[in-house]
Amino acid sequence: MKANCWLRPLAVACLVAICGAGSLGPFESNSDIGAGLQKGKVESSGPGEYRVTGGGADMWGKADAFHFVWKKMSGNMTLTADVLLTGASAQEKRKAALMIRQSLDPGSAYADIAFHGNGEVAAQWRLAAGDPTGDAVLPKFLDTAVPERIRIERHGNTFTVMAGEPGGQLEAMAPFTVNLTGSVYVGLAVCSHDANGLTAAAFTNVKLEPR
Repeated sequence: MKANCWLRPLAVACLVAICGAGSLGPFESNSDIGAGLQKGKVESSGPGEYRVTGGGADMWGKADAFHFVWKKMSGNMTLTADVLLTGASAQEKRKAALMIRQSLDPGSAYADIAFHGNGEVAAQWRLAAGDPTGDAVLPKFLDTAVPERIRIERHGNTFTVMAGEPGGQLEAMAPFTVNLTGSVYVGLAVCSHDANGLTAAAFTNVKLEPR
């Protein structure tokens, strides 16, 4: 494994690049989803702390392209993390997301909460494989210069997402329904919104909890 160091607010953390299952904490593995994107990666500085680098033109339309750190599980669950998109990028729609999807296929049904490079927070979903993506946007934009807390909860096929400042009251969006069956893939997603480029996001205080 190759050691790397990166700077985040008030601290310097030394990370270890993870090529396979490695030290991924609650997650099992990481994958590039979709075609025509640069190879992504995940690094960890300790329990609940990950830096995920991903490419991909978008997580939208009828197929997605992004890097995904995932665990396969079933039942109800909650995934929470503080997120910060790092580095410079001209792509205001680059995304760091918490995602639950039926499969690792690019056109899979899924639900997520995505924090964009311009501070927009959106619930996104694809109701069935190959369907177009739907979304709902939080009325207010969040500060992109500091970590923000996002969460996705699954109760049966009902999904609720929420966002806000770490330690503060999270604002929930209206629940939505996506019919996912059997085991699903839950985890951390990063999309550069640039088929020829990469972007990175820091996920800290990550908690994956069965319900």
